[in-house]
Amino acid sequence: MAEEHNKTNNSSPHVVIFPFPSQGHINPLIQFAKRLSSKGVKPTLITTIYIAKTSPYPNSSIVVEPISDGFDDGGFKSATSAESYIDTFHQVGSKSLANLIRKLVNEGNHVDAIIYDSFVTWALDVAMEYGIDGGCFFTQACAVNNIYYHVYKGVLEIPLQAAAPPTVTILLPELPQLQLWETPSFVHNPGPYPGWAHIVFNQFPNIHNARWVFSNTFFKLEEQVIKWMRLMWPLMVVGPTVPSMYLDKRLEDDDDYGMSLLKPNHIECMGWLNNKPKGSVVYVSFGSYGELGVAQMEEIAWGLNESSVNYLWVVRETEKEKLPKSFLANGLIVEWCRQLEVLAHEAVGCFVTHCGFNSSLETISLGVPVVAIPQWTDQTTNAKCLEDIWGVGIRAKTPVTRTNLVWCIKEIMEGERGAVARKNAIKWKDLAIEAVSPGGSSDKDINEFVSQLSPIKC
Repeated sequence: MAEEHNKTNNSSPHVVIFPFPSQGHINPLIQFAKRLSSKGVKPTLITTIYIAKTSPYPNSSIVVEPISDGFDDGGFKSATSAESYIDTFHQVGSKSLANLIRKLVNEGNHVDAIIYDSFVTWALDVAMEYGIDGGCFFTQACAVNNIYYHVYKGVLEIPLQAAAPPTVTILLPELPQLQLWETPSFVHNPGPYPGWAHIVFNQFPNIHNARWVFSNTFFKLEEQVIKWMRLMWPLMVVGPTVPSMYLDKRLEDDDDYGMSLLKPNHIECMGWLNNKPKGSVVYVSFGSYGELGVAQMEEIAWGLNESSVNYLWVVRETEKEKLPKSFLANGLIVEWCRQLEVLAHEAVGCFVTHCGFNSSLETISLGVPVVAIPQWTDQTTNAKCLEDIWGVGIRAKTPVTRTNLVWCIKEIMEGERGAVARKNAIKWKDLAIEAVSPGGSSDKDINEFVSQLSPIKC
């Protein structure tokens, strides 16, 4: 790999990396593993038996080891509920992780550190049983985890809708003033998803035992809240964890995450985009997990058609039945795509997004302005940041109407606010590249972590 170490051996430090088994958590931790590998660290990526069987990972520089989540034949979808999956994963996964550690050690693969997703805090307890240092990895924005931390500490009483009138605003350290609906959905309306609410509010009980804390962000993007978090924890910011070919280009052939749980319609997407004028396409995606209601799907469908723009819309197979029966698309609808390659294409001029943090970082890293339509979890807070703090887009009114969507798209593609958003998006793109380039803030933090593992010179 250009300008980096390209080999590891038995004397290299060995780090086990353990993402929560969903696409939005796997991607950033895979990229972190690639960065570590390029600096002479030997990474082992943990995934579940089901994902290992159904989504093999081809990168030879990273060893993949499966553990059981208790749902080896069907994965998350075979669980009766999120609560059931989370509980079973804890019970079965902790034992399976311990077995893997013993296996690695018995094979002569000493483990120097376990970097675990903040959604699997129990992994740190397992690591400590074997005398292994642990590092907690936050895949969501520092702004969001600031809010979750204050819920965990009891400073914010949830649900906020019941605890305070809708006119009351929230003010937390180093965050802008927030309306209730600008907090994560679990904060102002946790009822529909108690399992997920529990997991996000309980990322912190043993964090004081972690030797390192990592975050998938970059310093200039969230400077003030990062400084605040560093007063409490040994925080290292290592993002954006986007494949290198879209940023600093130091990792050869790193143009994709490499482990997709969904199959992209790559050839069709690229062929269609190649025939569209520069900046003319609106790309639309609500992520790998989000589910729109039938009414919202209808409004978005007709809004896209009425906007009279070229659009590329990702509609997963499970969501297609929600399209209006009489709907004939004026654009291209695909079940999945390689999002980074789409965002990097010169034909794309706008991203209509659910505002998941990975998608937010990707659009910032590639300089594409957004129309934000957040749905749940951290997306409402990310949308606030995208519009009001980073200045790269417009939030649609939710639930979105076709009229409002048409206005938002027109404003981003043709209006004055769109021109400002494009200018800001390019600024953040340059700062993202700077962060991961030699001497950048994220590169320095990664080098510091590696230096604490071994005397390898970065």
